[in-house]
Amino acid sequence: MADSLPFPIARVGIIGGGQLARMMVKAAKRLGCTCVVLDPTPDSPAGQVAGRQIVGGYHDADKLRELAAATDVITYDLEHIATEPLMALASGGVRIQPAPELLALVQDKLTQKRFFAQHGIPTADFTAADSLTPEAFAAFGFPLVQKARRGGYDGRGVAVMRGPEDFDRHLPVPSLLERFVAASKEIAVIVARGADGTCRCYPPVEMGFSDQNVLDLLLAPAAIDAAAAERARDIALKTVQALNGVGVFGVEMFLTDDGDVLVNEVAPRTHNSGHHTIEACVTDQFEQHLRAVLGLPLGSTEQLRPAAMINLLGDPASQGAARISGMRQALAIDGVCLHLYGKDTTKPHRKMGHVTVLDHDIDSARAKAEQVRALIKITGEETL
Repeated sequence: MADSLPFPIARVGIIGGGQLARMMVKAAKRLGCTCVVLDPTPDSPAGQVAGRQIVGGYHDADKLRELAAATDVITYDLEHIATEPLMALASGGVRIQPAPELLALVQDKLTQKRFFAQHGIPTADFTAADSLTPEAFAAFGFPLVQKARRGGYDGRGVAVMRGPEDFDRHLPVPSLLERFVAASKEIAVIVARGADGTCRCYPPVEMGFSDQNVLDLLLAPAAIDAAAAERARDIALKTVQALNGVGVFGVEMFLTDDGDVLVNEVAPRTHNSGHHTIEACVTDQFEQHLRAVLGLPLGSTEQLRPAAMINLLGDPASQGAARISGMRQALAIDGVCLHLYGKDTTKPHRKMGHVTVLDHDIDSARAKAEQVRALIKITGEETL
């Protein structure tokens, strides 16, 4: 039959073995795919469920070639990968999605911002931080945000400076300076784009962050008016279409007091702001990503119930072999969905899992999520 597919449907290679890859592997198995994970840590979260893991670094050209030889298509769950060997593999016919050229563009926060400006995508004013001096920062104007061009993740590589007195906290790395945005809300839109250009957007979500700038509480859908939600979807869609991306993209944005929507940054992968889709939406972000990179039709992004999500982070005062407390009490609450990532050791603020709470209204879901946050603690055997 012309529409028949082999089994397994595809052999999927995933660069990175963290929690995003772990959840992607589970979705891949539902779709009849096998997976091979490349990660430097033996028995990584994704390697535990994939069936096969190649132990190696993300910059190891030999290991990347080994992954390519064992799979039909390659994708990734993080941005910090060597793109040159990926481009060489792609030029030799290896399917890699999103494309290595796109990954190279967004890896550098400055080139990413310049791309936004070139394509009319609204974003905060910025400039290259060619000179890391008090005078250069003052010339740009306070308050400002300094961002490392490369390597920033989960709040690392970002310094907020309210005035000249904060300069001592500046980052001594190649950077950009960005105008500080007094946002009324930080929101995100997950966009899926197929190889044929078909796009699907999930409803905008609202994000609250911890002191370490790690996503702490997510509310889906965001409590914003219909006009703002439509603007956010339109801008997120324009961003991903301009990138010509294939896969799922997390587009983080600011909503200002004036109702403007500004793109903060884009991640060319599944995203922490889309974890709730596993329980709350018809098609979760991980299955959607696989559908896109495999050339399958995209699924419905309809949200079925309101949801709140919290990250479960390692206790800030301990590290070592992990112990979880409060789990029984949390699971006794109706609507609680617990995801642990298979990490047997913890350290301060390490992402160890997440909880999604479903309810009939977002306020009830939020209240239960905050109750769970107070109950569940993940500690290590060694006190710091």
